[in-house]
Formats: sequence, C-alpha cells, structure tokens
Amino acid sequence: MRVECEVEEVELENDYGKYTPGIRVTCPRCGHSARGYGTSPGGIRYCLVSLRNECPVGERNFYVAEGADND
Repeated sequence: MRVECEVEEVELENDYGKYTPGIRVTCPRCGHSARGYGTSPGGIRYCLVSLRNECPVGERNFYVAEGADND
C-alpha cells in the first residue's frame, strides 16, 4: 500500500548536546515516526525506509513524502 507521510523539519539533539537540523517523517496510519539528521532529499528517503523497517504493526507499506510525485 502507498502511504503519504507528513515530513517536518525539526531540530535534533546530537551526541554533544547541541541541536542539528533534521527531518521527522510520520505515518498517518499508526502515528509512528522516524527521524534523521540533515534536511536533504536523501535524509527524507532514509526516514521513509526506516518507517517501513520499523513499523510497529508489521505492515510493509511503500512510504512517500506528502505531495511527492512518485508514481
């Protein structure tokens, strides 16, 4: 199933107690989210793949960024 996820730019705390720009992607079906450092398209893809791998209800969806043209 193709699931469009909300993508947000956030500040993530790093190992040194400082904040770094990052991405949070949230599944609208279950509310689970994945986070990653950086705001590049590659960072967004990393989070989308993480959602698939970490799904708490065991679904194997194809996650895409909200509004993305990935047909």
